[in-house]
Amino acid sequence: MIRVIVADDHHLVRQGIRALLERAEDIEVIGEAADGQEAIELVQRLAPDVLVMDIAMPRLNGTQATERVRALGVATQVVILSMHSDETLVRQTLRRGARGYLLKRSVTEELLLAVRAAHRGETYLSPAISASLLDEFLTRQADSEEHGPFDRLTPREREVLQLIAEGHTNTAIAQMMNISVKTVEKHRANLMSKLNVHDVATLIRAAIKHGQVFL
Repeated sequence: MIRVIVADDHHLVRQGIRALLERAEDIEVIGEAADGQEAIELVQRLAPDVLVMDIAMPRLNGTQATERVRALGVATQVVILSMHSDETLVRQTLRRGARGYLLKRSVTEELLLAVRAAHRGETYLSPAISASLLDEFLTRQADSEEHGPFDRLTPREREVLQLIAEGHTNTAIAQMMNISVKTVEKHRANLMSKLNVHDVATLIRAAIKHGQVFL
């Protein structure tokens, strides 16, 4: 039996995904999460085989949460659901450790295939996404890929970036991440420096443009 957690910030969407998954005799949904942070906490507590997760979620988006899952060192594999077919975003998500990337508009029996593939340790992409992208990802050398300024951000800086984009104050971010306000301010300053921007509005626009945050 493949044990699955479903993470999406829309209750009705979660219920739809759950219903689809539970039609399969070999899949069991053991938990649901409404944001990226809750998904991480459930992974730590329940150790599912697969985490099916929307990419556009509050607190931690799907890409950031995927990175956190990999950092936990658990066996859980991640399948991302997204409205976006941009190949740069797909590459970024795979690079962070996702095993699957499906477009929401085509999630039907494909999701079952993706969950089973992820459980086997294989990578699955929606057919709507160029097959050449998967070939490129699987065959290229990791150290030969060009890295942009966003790749220099630490996982914590990316988390702060998401929360800044959601409009949270430094104090609120400190409370949500259980760190000091001074640490938040340091992360904010590092973001500005690494991305060579001088105001929050420009920072957020750049992050959205490059698929780093989702609002």
